Amino acid sequence: MGVCWSNQIKAYTNSNSGLNSKNVSRDGEDLSSSGSKLSSSSVLQTPRSEGEILQSSNLKTFTYSELKSATRNFRPDSVVGEGGFGSVFKGWIDEHTNKATKPGMGLVIAVKRLNQEGLQGHKEWLTEINYLGQLRHPHLVKLIGYCLEDEHRLLVYEFMTMGSVENHLFKSKFLVLFAGVVLLISWLHNSRTCLNLLNCNLIWDLALKLFVHFEIEGSHIHPLSWSTRMKIVLGAARGLAFLHSSEAKVIFRDFKTSNILLDSGYNAKLSDFGLARDGPIGDESHVSTRVMGTYGYAAPEYLATGRLTAKSDVYSFGVVLLEILSGRQAIDKNRPSGQHNLVEWAKPYLTNKRKVRRVLDTRLEGQYSLNWVQKVAEVARQCLALETKFRPTMDEVVLVLEQVQESKDVPIKVTEKKHKPNALEDTNSQQTAYPRPSASPLFA
Repeated sequence: MGVCWSNQIKAYTNSNSGLNSKNVSRDGEDLSSSGSKLSSSSVLQTPRSEGEILQSSNLKTFTYSELKSATRNFRPDSVVGEGGFGSVFKGWIDEHTNKATKPGMGLVIAVKRLNQEGLQGHKEWLTEINYLGQLRHPHLVKLIGYCLEDEHRLLVYEFMTMGSVENHLFKSKFLVLFAGVVLLISWLHNSRTCLNLLNCNLIWDLALKLFVHFEIEGSHIHPLSWSTRMKIVLGAARGLAFLHSSEAKVIFRDFKTSNILLDSGYNAKLSDFGLARDGPIGDESHVSTRVMGTYGYAAPEYLATGRLTAKSDVYSFGVVLLEILSGRQAIDKNRPSGQHNLVEWAKPYLTNKRKVRRVLDTRLEGQYSLNWVQKVAEVARQCLALETKFRPTMDEVVLVLEQVQESKDVPIKVTEKKHKPNALEDTNSQQTAYPRPSASPLFA
């Protein structure tokens, strides 16, 4: 989930934003055109109340007991993610009866449970249902159902096997293990279980399970290849292009690597629609709203004025594209001075054929054609234009990325001077390492 700018403190939108934007009528607008990319017959509606949103969604309803059983009582080793909304758990159900099944049997699901003490809550839970309950597209995560029972608010999604793009690019194994141990201790404390932390093998046994679990689910042992990264950015671009299309007219508003999930084939799907907004309608050029999102990704004109357009998402896409090219985070205070802000650091290199290599993740050595790197870098540069009129549409971005994906250009070849293969390597298939950037300590 996104946040406002002060220490990730969330502030809800005012009366002219958020869910209240659904009060704006779209009378006479047909969203079911034959050119739609929707994969179901449902079209986006404009419900005015919570009841109408829940009734108009094409979703299953779950009881809290069903989801509790499906996740094995929300066990800590079932956790696959954390966010402002709360924790996300892995579970299994019978897709016909919604009943819990044994792990490894039935339909695998991801269950997002609202943190009752969190700063983000019911409004964003409802916004997710409003959009994902009606929109269907190959590059949007599928929302299966929800639970609304007493104080419990949960969402049930298709399970995305390979986790988030953020995890693949940035998360270290140590941080995952540490988070798992902290989560475990918190769970045991909340369960009022009596512990002797110095002698309790249970903590370390379950911590090890968490470590192995995240290793498998996060799959961040091996860095993403160039071709996989291009597949991911193309899929994410198609998802955004659909949201901006006449079929949907939605502004995502919180596009970032943690909100791009990957299935087992590394197909990208956008998730976390809690901050999504209806785009401008009629003669309107923008939507006015309180500034929300994630620091480092939001467009400068949106930060300055609160005016939101589809081009705000395009800027965010440019930031994510830079992250995927470089393996660097949008904001990283651990970097040397002058490199904390990725956009500010990378922009001067994007237009120069020789300097553009300085931006590239060193783990991509020898995998790409420099001609296509330049094209992708140019896409990023245009998306990051300060003036919205100079940014491309997402449809235009998709066209260029499709050309890159379909390209048969051969990567730059290595010379013996740059690489000496060992006895176990095929000397006919070696590729050279490019010069490393001056400062590029990257996470494995």
